[in-house]
Amino acid sequence: MAAPVAAEGAVVAAFRSVMMRVQHAAERSNSQLDRIRVVAVSKTKPISMIRQLYDAGHRCFGENYVQEIIEKAPQLPQDIEWHFIGHLQSNKAKTLLGGVPHLAMVEGVDNQKVANHLERVVSTLGRNPLKILVQVNTSGEASKSGIDPSNCVELAKHVKSCCPNLVFSGLMTIGRPDYTSTPENFQCLSKCRTDVCEALEMDEEQCELSMGMSSDFELAIEMGSTNVRIGSTIFGPREYAKKQE
Repeated sequence: MAAPVAAEGAVVAAFRSVMMRVQHAAERSNSQLDRIRVVAVSKTKPISMIRQLYDAGHRCFGENYVQEIIEKAPQLPQDIEWHFIGHLQSNKAKTLLGGVPHLAMVEGVDNQKVANHLERVVSTLGRNPLKILVQVNTSGEASKSGIDPSNCVELAKHVKSCCPNLVFSGLMTIGRPDYTSTPENFQCLSKCRTDVCEALEMDEEQCELSMGMSSDFELAIEMGSTNVRIGSTIFGPREYAKKQE
């Protein structure tokens, strides 16, 4: 039984190291540290690891699979700020929001159909408005979900004008097929933010940029990210024991 305990202790140490790197990246770019959110992405990892990080004071966690988040969330404290990250199938919206009533954000709305489904489910449940980020395909790779940069203004306008139970909160990108990003990916998302904020008459500081993961979060922060999604650098390599949906 000693090995799992040691591994979980290492999770907290890894998280503290990540937070130090976040602080240094913020200092290099003259960014405000309190405006940078670190989402600890715990997919495939046991609840015990999440709980140890929670006990160390962290509150923001993310998952990529609907089935996994609806199984984990009810077993953990309700003050966790849960993010669902990545492409969401429209027919899973009800399952997701029903299973995680206090879900804080969906990072990955990439079409009007998904937005409309989320709008209807939030309205039906009578819960607080749901924050969403529009997912933009900044790499041009067909294998990646996300709306084309040229269409992100239209989708943001739709959420703003037609989805009163959703809160348009910004943009996100995943990057290339290997989940790394280039400065060009980040520049593309930043340009999209400029276009969206101009169209919506919105202050850029109120439009989040979710970009950067374990391999590139420091560069992302230096280029303006306000939300980094860090998994394996905190929790260790993924463990894909079974196919998730």
